[in-house]
Amino acid sequence: MNTASQQKLHQSRSIERLIEGVATSDGAGVSLTRVLTGKLQRRLDPFLMLDAFGSDDPDDYIAGFPDHPHRGFETITYMLAGRMRHRDSAGHEGLLQNGGVQWMTAGRGAIHSEIPEQEDGTMEGFQLWLNLPAKNKMAAPWYKDFPSESIPEYVTPEDVTVRVIAGNSNGVAGAMSREVTEPLYLDIHMPAGSTFATALPATHNAFIYVYRGAVKVGDMLVESKRMGILGNTPDADGVMLTAPHDARLILVAGKPLNEPIVQYGPFVMNTQEEIHQALEDYRNGRLA
Repeated sequence: MNTASQQKLHQSRSIERLIEGVATSDGAGVSLTRVLTGKLQRRLDPFLMLDAFGSDDPDDYIAGFPDHPHRGFETITYMLAGRMRHRDSAGHEGLLQNGGVQWMTAGRGAIHSEIPEQEDGTMEGFQLWLNLPAKNKMAAPWYKDFPSESIPEYVTPEDVTVRVIAGNSNGVAGAMSREVTEPLYLDIHMPAGSTFATALPATHNAFIYVYRGAVKVGDMLVESKRMGILGNTPDADGVMLTAPHDARLILVAGKPLNEPIVQYGPFVMNTQEEIHQALEDYRNGRLA
């Protein structure tokens, strides 16, 4: 594990708005909290959705997510605890385990399933949807599994542990990068009384989601199971967090595409005609 000093910020972003997730279910009845909903897609462009799932009751997750299609975006699944088996229509198969990440580009089309490979214990994690630019929406589907040990980590002088899933933080490059949307995805573990700072490009939309404890951004407290949308202050060059008690959170940022967003369930395109084509392709077995 690396050590890294924190970049000194000129000005931290502040919390623009707090969001409480909506309890729902998806797949074959998996209980989850939808944190980033369709109403926030424009504000948090290029991100389309964030689901947080976490339960030690198998009834909440055991049926998983049977075969379902996607087109036009990327899914990033981060497993904090539990085991999930992935299979797709291209013949790929993988096992996502504690601390691991799966990054899937649906592109022109993928049909896949995500089924828990456990009968008891805790299942916890996140699925984030990242939009694709119009020029890449019909690209060939692709995916990669990253086991926990391949996710770069660093520790700050205040013993904050940072897992860099995507992007670059305090000089540490993450497991993934994307040229157009330039996503940053950090999992941050903060001991009580610590502070943490990282740079954020002024061009990027950004948010935090606290999943243990609580953190402060300036004078604003963001409690567990809350999203804090970070304001796009032109003069701010990053974000500073403080933890009154032990806390864990994810920090996500990305460069907006500023393109039309037309969504119908698991398809996200730029026009209604493209959605109609996706549905026709799916019904006629042309979705890979």
